[in-house]
Amino acid sequence: MLSNQMGKKMNTYVPDYVVFDLETTGISPKKDEVVEISAIKVLGGEVAEEFTTLVNPGIHIPYYASEVNHITDKMVADAPPFDVALRDFLDFTGDMVLVGHNIHLFDMKFIWRDTRRYFGQIIGNDYIDTLPVARMYLPKLEHYALLDLASYYGIQIKNAHRALGDCRMNQQVFEHLAEEMRNPSPEAKAVKKCPKCGSALKLRTGIYGEFWGCSSYPECRYTRNK
Repeated sequence: MLSNQMGKKMNTYVPDYVVFDLETTGISPKKDEVVEISAIKVLGGEVAEEFTTLVNPGIHIPYYASEVNHITDKMVADAPPFDVALRDFLDFTGDMVLVGHNIHLFDMKFIWRDTRRYFGQIIGNDYIDTLPVARMYLPKLEHYALLDLASYYGIQIKNAHRALGDCRMNQQVFEHLAEEMRNPSPEAKAVKKCPKCGSALKLRTGIYGEFWGCSSYPECRYTRNK
């Protein structure tokens, strides 16, 4: 839904949500463009509907991007521009909570930028980023990429780094994380939480010694002494 302000970042579970993912020409929301957007609507914890489309970014897709997502200029030549695809995405999601992996630092920045660019407002949906949620409730893991979490939960890894394939994996990961939230481990209960944004605090080392810092840095700059 379009709004004059951003939705809030949540660190909880909701049974009705839309998990989404973008593929892009690069990692910079300042200069790169979307080449694919996919989403899965979930009602009562069960998949209800899927949405996916390639996007013509209007610029060349660099080789290094195609190496990751396997999307080429030829594939998107007849695809809709992102203003059309984004409007379809907004119609699909409505006012539902959005879910994605690392969306706070990546996908939402593209969506915020382009809703403002094309429609004069920004998407105002609340959202849940499964990356900080996983760090909070699975503190003993060494790596938290989506593929690592899928492997941890025994989820079939198929069509990774394509938007719909990542959505399908992420939806299953989020449902597993819901169980972690309902029945947190002793290690998860011991995790210190940021009072500003709710993310996990990490023990860091600065020039004056160790301190607690928010794991969502640099978006959240909360710190406190050890």
